[in-house]
Amino acid sequence: MLFVFAMTIHSTAVAAKDDKRAAYIRYHYTKFEYQLPMRDGVKLFTTVYMPNDSSKPYPIMLQRTPYRSAPYGANLYKKKLGPTHSFEKEKFIFVFQDVRGKYMSHGEFVNVRSQNQGGPDDATDAWDTIDWLVKNIDNNNQKVALWGNSYKGYYASVGTINAHPALKAVSPQAPIADWYFDDFHRNGAFVLPMAFSFFDSFDKKRPGLHRYALSGMSRGTPDGYDFFRKLGPLSNVNKHYFKGERPFWNDLVAHPNYDEFWQDRNILPHLSDTKPAVLVVGGWYDSEDPYGALATYQAMTANKKQNEHIKLVMGPWRHTQWNRAKGDTLGEANFGMDTSKWFQENIQLPFFKHHLKGKKAPNLARATVFETGANRWRYLDEWPPKSTHQQQWQLADEEKLLTARQSKPQITPKGFSEYISDPNKPVPYSAGIDLGWGSDFMVEDQRFAARRSDVLVFNSEVLINDNTIAGIVEVDLWISTSQTSADFVVKLIDVFPSLDLNKNKTDRKTGNRHELVRWGVLRGRYRTSLSQPKPFTPNKPTKITVKLDDILHTFKAGHRVQIQIQSSFFPFIDLNPQHYVDNIFKAKATDFVKATHKVYHNKDFPSVIRFTLLDN
Repeated sequence: MLFVFAMTIHSTAVAAKDDKRAAYIRYHYTKFEYQLPMRDGVKLFTTVYMPNDSSKPYPIMLQRTPYRSAPYGANLYKKKLGPTHSFEKEKFIFVFQDVRGKYMSHGEFVNVRSQNQGGPDDATDAWDTIDWLVKNIDNNNQKVALWGNSYKGYYASVGTINAHPALKAVSPQAPIADWYFDDFHRNGAFVLPMAFSFFDSFDKKRPGLHRYALSGMSRGTPDGYDFFRKLGPLSNVNKHYFKGERPFWNDLVAHPNYDEFWQDRNILPHLSDTKPAVLVVGGWYDSEDPYGALATYQAMTANKKQNEHIKLVMGPWRHTQWNRAKGDTLGEANFGMDTSKWFQENIQLPFFKHHLKGKKAPNLARATVFETGANRWRYLDEWPPKSTHQQQWQLADEEKLLTARQSKPQITPKGFSEYISDPNKPVPYSAGIDLGWGSDFMVEDQRFAARRSDVLVFNSEVLINDNTIAGIVEVDLWISTSQTSADFVVKLIDVFPSLDLNKNKTDRKTGNRHELVRWGVLRGRYRTSLSQPKPFTPNKPTKITVKLDDILHTFKAGHRVQIQIQSSFFPFIDLNPQHYVDNIFKAKATDFVKATHKVYHNKDFPSVIRFTLLDN
């Protein structure tokens, strides 16, 4: 009862704060609605919130969205305009636009429209919108910012392509970059619940211009593991649920490989000549899109001579947490400070104030990244950092992970570990009960998985010194399978000591905690090419490389480094039949079979983890 009472007080306080913010917007801004003409005559619905104080001109903060610029009607106001309330107090002209083909905008919507087709596209719509705004909105200072997170982050990124001269600042936050890699595939493996849930509502045909969000179906259970197990093969999705009426789902089914359809939707090659100042923002624990922010930053900084105006921030956040919630904790992980508030006050608002209002330039590093494990911000000249040295640790018998300082003779001539992977009882991605698309699992205690017979566990010695890994992590595995197809999931885990080393007592919350740091998956058919899959030869040792997205994490002295290896991560990743078929979306129930997988760790077939350690 005390917990419920405390939660009620917290909810009431949050609601009162939101009401106060909404009232401030009502008192200080006036709303207008327009239909803006694009170069081909298609009109896009656009809402403008003007500061009532007209004593000076203001810059424009523009957000283009496929999710509604609601509420609609000049008498109905948004409760939030900027990333935080500080933006509304600072005073900007806030503009929101429904993108082409969505809600109250005319035209046809296309997911991540190709930049290679010619004619109007998402980049030209941004240009035309900015051009209209600076020429027609009273009291603007001819400076515009584009910002947004997730899909809206993509629309911010794409606005930098042949950018309008008035576009001075852009902040793509958790942006889509290459959609095959961002949300729906991880090294070829399909992110089932994310795609299923997203396209259930987002991909519905709209009934003409409309103001309301389309609803998805009812699953009848909060248990994603149970729902997707009962769903069976992916061929049942259209058969039982979508009925062929979700166009982009049909595209997913038709294009399982990284073919021209996906390559054409990759905007990264178009971002290498970015003129506006850019603040790329992402979260280390973003389960939806850990790839997009890092890939966008790398693409925009490819031109080394002209990239001083491109900045990166990576914090210990889930998807868009930096503007929506406190950043002091995530699940059981504690970061020691409100990292969201720190980012908002020290980086985000100063960035826009400088580039749009000419205020004092913030002293921003090229890359401001949070070092998990040590719980501190790092200010780096670039990402990944240069001041690193290579490390390679080896998997060994008795499920050991041999560090660089340990002697190699412990590697035996014929060592391997094996397990049976059964599609009828896949390894869950989380110990929790949810729809299969969570966030907290990114730092979840992994002991629930380590206790399964179909999960291999390799532990390092107790670390004598702190080890800070900075950048990408790659795991080279020599594997074989009794069948012709397999997935391999690798998890990098920080194993806490049983004792609190400062108190010499067992810590009930963190004692022996197995905290997930990063995970990655490889759909084995794509081991040599994402465009040209091929089966495994049964029982033949084969080398594969599983790439884990970048990290900046300190494994502290007294901790261990652990590697877990498994072949399912359900339902976050769809099931691999393990019998090779040309298209898993069209696999039959009879294609799903048990398989014995081996991971070799011997002199002839050494399996290793490769990474870089920060020098200081």
